[in-house]
Parts: sequence; structure tokens; C-alpha cells
Amino acid sequence: MIAEARKALWVMVGALAVIWTIQIANWVSGYTLSYEYGIQAWNPASLPDILSAPFLHWSWAHIEANSGPLFIFGFLSAYRGVRKFLSVTGLIILVSGLGAWFTANPEAIGAGASGVVFGYFGYILVRGAFDRHLIDIVVGVVMALCFAYQFAGLLPQEGIGWQAHLFGFLGGLAGGWIFRERNRSRRTPPTPPQQGSRSALLKELDDLGL
Repeated sequence: MIAEARKALWVMVGALAVIWTIQIANWVSGYTLSYEYGIQAWNPASLPDILSAPFLHWSWAHIEANSGPLFIFGFLSAYRGVRKFLSVTGLIILVSGLGAWFTANPEAIGAGASGVVFGYFGYILVRGAFDRHLIDIVVGVVMALCFAYQFAGLLPQEGIGWQAHLFGFLGGLAGGWIFRERNRSRRTPPTPPQQGSRSALLKELDDLGL
């Protein structure tokens, strides 16, 4: 588990390095990259841009606002396994991008990692329940309480790509179910509630190296 957490840390550091490097080139070009490779709803030629839009931003303030939550939620989504994390990320990008492509204003162009951020947020909230990891359930509850204001980003707002937020969040919820640990769904012999809860917590802490 510690090794996977380290991999997750470096994956997120690398992802942010890529996004910020692209931002420099985007800024130098006058944000031409965002205009050319952002998502334009109902434009068939813009469908491939679903894959590029999350790496592009419209300003330094835009990328700064996304970077912190992206790192936190991304790490918490990845620390149990980078391979599963990449699969979840792909699903979130597709669901968020297609949702925005079908529902956003065709006259606007959408770009930014916020749809992925909301996807990771949704994934963290439900992963513990689906995988039956007590620590992950606690993490989900703590994140929900600490970042409750994020839910406002799922509501329609003028000038904000809330469609990408909403569908990214739904993609994260779906990812929690689709990529759940199925072997944990098998029935096990019942144990006394107090003993079972205590042993489960100790096992989770041991997995995390605590």
C-alpha cells in the first residue's frame, strides 16, 4: 500500500507538471490551444477534443483554482492502485466530455480540468462503500464535509462549464461501482459487530502502514 501511495504521489506530480507546461505554451500563444482543442458542443469535429480539453485552461487563475483540488482528489483516488486510477480517470474524462458536448452552449468552448476534479470527488465519496474499505469510507465522509462547497459547482451557473462538472461527478460515481473490488462482495462468515469492526479497522490501518 505504501508503494502504491508513492506511485500515486508521483503520478499526480507528473500530471500537474504536464498541465502547467501546457499552460505556459497556451499562454504564450494567447490561449490559442484552448480555442482550438477545447470542447464545442454539437460540433462533430470537436469530439476528439474531449481528450484534450482537461489539459487546457483559460487563465493562470483558472489553472491555479483547479490544481489544488486536482492534486488532493487525484492522490486520494490513486493511492490504492494507479492502474485502477487510470481506468477511472479515462471514464471520467469520457463521461464529462460527452456530457458537456451534448448539453453545453454550442457557442461556447469548454476547457479545464474541473470536470476531472469533480469526477475524482464523486469517486472518493462512494469508493469506500463499494469496496468495503473502512478507511476509504472515513476519507469519503471527511472530504464531503471539508469540500461541501464543491457541490455548488454542480448547479447551473452562467459563465461556468457546470455541465462538465456535473457529468464528471456522475462519471466518478459510476467509476466507483464499475471498478469496485468484486472479490469483496463475496459473503464471509458473520463476526460479532464489535470484533468485526475493530479487526476491519486494524487491517485498514495495517494496509496503510499505520
